[in-house]
Amino acid sequence: MEKFPLKGSREAAAEGNSYITAYQTVMKKSNGHTSSAGAEGEGDANYHDHPLAPHTKLTTSLTAPATDDEDMIDITPRSSPGDVIGGGGGSSSGGYHRETATESDTERDFEHAGNHHNQRTMHYHLHQHVPTHSAFGDPMDGALSFYGSSDVQDDIPGIGQYEDFHTIDWQRDIARDRMRHRYIVKKRQDSVWDLIKGSIDAGSGWLCVLLVGIAAGCVAGMVDIGASWMSDLKHGICPPAFWFNREQCCYPAKQSVFEEGNCSTWKTWPEIFGLSRNGTGPYIISYIWYVLWALLFASLSASLVRMFAPYACGSGIPEIKTILSGFIIRGYLGKWTLLIKSVGLMLSVSAGLTLGKEGPMVHIASCIGNIFSHLFPKYGRNEAKKREILSAAAAAGVSVAFGAPIGGVLFSLEEVSYYFPLKTLWRSFFCALIAAFVLRSLTPFGNEHSVLFFVEYNKPWIFFELIPFVFLGIMGGVIGTFFIKANLWWCRYRKFSKLGQYPVMEVLFVTLVTGIICYPNPFTRMNMNELIFLLVSKCSPGDVTNPLCEYKRMNITMGNSVIEVTEPGPGVYSSIWLLMLTFILKLALTIFTFGMKVPAGLFIPSLLLGAIMGRIVGIGVEQFAYSYPNIWFFTGECADSNLITPGLYAVVGAAAVLGGVTRMTVSLVVIMFELTGGVRYIVPLMAAAMASKWVGDALGRQGIYDAHIALNGYPFLDSKEEFAHTTLAADVMQPKRNETLNVITQDSMTVDDVENLLKETEHNGYPVVVSRENQYLVGFVLRRDLNLAIGNAKRLIEGISSSSIVLFTSTTPTQNLGPQPLKLKKILDMAPITVTDQTPMETVVDMFRKLGLRQTLVTHNGRLLGVITKKDVLRHVKQMDNEDPNTVLFN
Repeated sequence: MEKFPLKGSREAAAEGNSYITAYQTVMKKSNGHTSSAGAEGEGDANYHDHPLAPHTKLTTSLTAPATDDEDMIDITPRSSPGDVIGGGGGSSSGGYHRETATESDTERDFEHAGNHHNQRTMHYHLHQHVPTHSAFGDPMDGALSFYGSSDVQDDIPGIGQYEDFHTIDWQRDIARDRMRHRYIVKKRQDSVWDLIKGSIDAGSGWLCVLLVGIAAGCVAGMVDIGASWMSDLKHGICPPAFWFNREQCCYPAKQSVFEEGNCSTWKTWPEIFGLSRNGTGPYIISYIWYVLWALLFASLSASLVRMFAPYACGSGIPEIKTILSGFIIRGYLGKWTLLIKSVGLMLSVSAGLTLGKEGPMVHIASCIGNIFSHLFPKYGRNEAKKREILSAAAAAGVSVAFGAPIGGVLFSLEEVSYYFPLKTLWRSFFCALIAAFVLRSLTPFGNEHSVLFFVEYNKPWIFFELIPFVFLGIMGGVIGTFFIKANLWWCRYRKFSKLGQYPVMEVLFVTLVTGIICYPNPFTRMNMNELIFLLVSKCSPGDVTNPLCEYKRMNITMGNSVIEVTEPGPGVYSSIWLLMLTFILKLALTIFTFGMKVPAGLFIPSLLLGAIMGRIVGIGVEQFAYSYPNIWFFTGECADSNLITPGLYAVVGAAAVLGGVTRMTVSLVVIMFELTGGVRYIVPLMAAAMASKWVGDALGRQGIYDAHIALNGYPFLDSKEEFAHTTLAADVMQPKRNETLNVITQDSMTVDDVENLLKETEHNGYPVVVSRENQYLVGFVLRRDLNLAIGNAKRLIEGISSSSIVLFTSTTPTQNLGPQPLKLKKILDMAPITVTDQTPMETVVDMFRKLGLRQTLVTHNGRLLGVITKKDVLRHVKQMDNEDPNTVLFN
């Protein structure tokens, strides 16, 4: 790790600038491709074919003020006639107008939609350079100056930021924040005002997550209310108040989902047209209206996504995992994505498609976190710090999706977050708490419970039941693995066939098929949340509205006791057959639905599949216990007539299938008992979750989200997996030993030589060595910095020509008879991370995972041999695992 000296003056900071520049941003090649930094790696031929590939090029300009006039040529544009926007020399409204290379997600519109993206305008006082964190003092007055907070940062637009589809440098960003924090702590001693500003900065993280939690709760409430109303609109309308859904319209009658006749205020569509509620004609009219409303909602959702926000499709969790690991996807967390994802999610859920809104809620909450982080420069201008807010936002997303704040925190920790320090845990907890409180205030579920599927039973379970619970876990792992493989096959077919060119038509076709085959079956016709609640509910003796509770009850005498024995009636048997059909239809429809170009989650469909399986198994175990009460493991246990609860099996089965699909364990169990309120059933949930994960990992290594990350070629280096191979750094580095390494010498190459190197190669950065013959490492320079520094020097400095020597040293050659040299030592990283060629790749992989590296240089006895980038590591891991290494598209 580089050391960042604390200097108390501007001169001292200038002397230490060679260390400060060690954390320069990694640039994107000017031609729009991505390749290995400083390696002899190839460009990505498939880059522009990727669905997330950008279609426009962003421009930037670089200014690098010299802090040592004797040491470096000043290439800083001070004020040129074309730069002044308005006002005179003393006008405070004057400044520079620059187009930066990296717009924030909240300031960018989508090129896919044909919109022009916004430009950011930076205003600078004509006679004062305002530092990035100018609120903490001006480094010109002798205060502390450091990289990321001095005027160097503002004079170089894009420094500290990243290009699209690139990985951030965690070490550089974290070091920048530490230096900024030290500067603030020192300034606190100067005045009371500085102390107040320091306190505000310290509390900005809590304030940011507070705002994120409030906004996430409000958006989730609106999505829930809107989706509920539009879902009921397919069946009918409430004439006294059309904005009421069926539950609100029929609230005084306490209407059940199977009992429509008791509610006179709710009118079905046949009744609106003057017909009766029952009969062949009304059934056909209801059927047609159901399908037409579904097609309308689905077409609106797909069209909005296609026209305004292509990133709003799908679940979003694979991309959120990748972003939290340090990858940049501009616009994925922007304001347009937030708006279209929220509206499109209501529409797609209302269309009756086999999808849920829980995964997209994580994406929506992350968009909110990204937007609010830009209100605080501490987070908005530091990508590593911003990811702390995004981790808390992801926890809030699960909290509002399920009403499970603790499960949301654990989900963020276990499933999506890559860097999760302790303070992020506390803030995630606070954010999830606020979001759940706001959502509870809006009461979108329309009942007195704050959980989604509240269970009203609290009967103990017996030891024997662990056997069917583990069986449900095993089946959950099998079903989850089957779903992952089938869905991946279909998504891969969609991606590489003509089907992917017609996303709206695909959505409409799947919606049409879903509506036609789901309406006749009452279980597939109803909302999935309602069906899950039905499956996990307990049957009461007087319950005649639920067909799963049609039991024949009789009392029999056993010794001195009388127990009640129940025999399933015809309604239970018919319901079991309908549930089996529902299971097959929902599984097939989910395979084809997940991955379409509409907002689509996977949690609720997975829970539904497991609940159906669990309820059927629970009914079987219940009848087995009542048929053979004298078996030894039932001895003394069957005195209670409600010993076996089929609803509990539905809860355990739901957890098992969701675990098999996502491979979650701890967070899954906590989410399930928060979801149902069944704290007593933690052990059965744990047994099923572990069995599901073991079986799923044995049949297929990846969960659904990791599988989609690999399918899209994202550079995600999973920290949970171990690298167990015996290769060395020399086996992976680029170029190989018998190939040529492109380098820049410290004092013998001209501007023309460097420009030719930039044109002929596509690397993101270049090692700087002493000379061609003596290739001892001096440092590492980024392609982006070279391009911008040379371009600005040619434009702004007299005497710089193509034959000028480019120097990365502090001294000028004694015999320099040519043009004025161009000194670029200030953009040189003089402390790059290096390894030797004999370093085991296990160590190298750990360095990339734990330090968040983008590249490391390989040396032998101090001489440079090659470079290893994150893409090289990912491709090597895939090659060692007998997978296609070319599926890794980004660096």
